[in-house]
Amino acid sequence: MLRAERRLDDWLKSHCPRAAVAYPIPAMRALRDRIARANPHLSHDFSAQRRLSLHTALAEHGYDATHVEGAYSEFYAARNEVECYPDALPALTRLATHFPLVALTNGNADVERIGLAHLFRFSLSSRDCGVAKPAPQIFLAACERLGLPPMSVLHVGDDPDLDVAGARSAGLRTAWINRTGMAWSQPVEPDLALRDLVELANALAPVNQNPTAALA
Repeated sequence: MLRAERRLDDWLKSHCPRAAVAYPIPAMRALRDRIARANPHLSHDFSAQRRLSLHTALAEHGYDATHVEGAYSEFYAARNEVECYPDALPALTRLATHFPLVALTNGNADVERIGLAHLFRFSLSSRDCGVAKPAPQIFLAACERLGLPPMSVLHVGDDPDLDVAGARSAGLRTAWINRTGMAWSQPVEPDLALRDLVELANALAPVNQNPTAALA
């Protein structure tokens, strides 16, 4: 995200210099936060929030919708230049041979543009569902599309509230990826607590022939 913000700032300096002067990176970040607070109906749609922020910043300095889309395209391209953790690709490749994997996100990253789509059965975003994690609807939508009951689906994530508590409220099993070694602070623990995705792949190896298991 920091790289995407820098790329956007560079683009604005080249194409919309008046707006770039008025909205350096900290000011643009603050504007986006204000837009998000003022538009709670867009809480599930980061793309709409970003476009509205850019429209607000650029329109007041005389730039039109073409500039807004150009700025957003630059930001979104950089947003999808993702460097995976070293364990991610090997572990996902192993897991994908045994389970239908689903990418479930509150953000607007595109697994196709990132180059990971071949590892996932499909991707589902909060924008697609109209609600964001931890709302149970987004987890249940993934289960329905998989054709599996929630109890047969394991949701894997790193956020105790959005991922673990959210998925549990929808009836899914949960795995917490804890790369930083933080202490668990919630009243109910996840089904699995792991340091990285390799540990996850190893933990699921004994059940990797179970046709009803899935990951989201």
